[in-house]
Amino acid sequence: MSEQIQTIGRRKRAVCRMYMTPGSGKWDVNGRTLGEYFPRPTLVSAIQQPFTLTDTLGKYDIKAVLDGGGVAGQAGAVRLAIARALVKIDESNKKKLREYGLMTRDAREVERKKPGRAGARKRFQFSKR
Repeated sequence: MSEQIQTIGRRKRAVCRMYMTPGSGKWDVNGRTLGEYFPRPTLVSAIQQPFTLTDTLGKYDIKAVLDGGGVAGQAGAVRLAIARALVKIDESNKKKLREYGLMTRDAREVERKKPGRAGARKRFQFSKR
């Protein structure tokens, strides 16, 4: 199989469009390498978790286009996109990835600020008199 696989991953406000091709493990995240774009090692290990679980680390070249959100949200979006791509390649990966919760889209979003409130839920200080 030498064709390119395209998947989308989302987390919070972040969206990742990812293109995966068989290769040597080269990363291109918005024109930079994985270590340059995500300097925190915990985020890099979280992103590579689907590859380590399926023993495919270094077998695919990744081109990821990230937009929106923060650093942690973008890392989660990349991780979901990779997991979805690995399932497209081999359906037997799905059980292992689901076991570790990598196939589920984390639907938690920031609650919007309501009118007449200090924040989403915070009330102004109560004054009896």
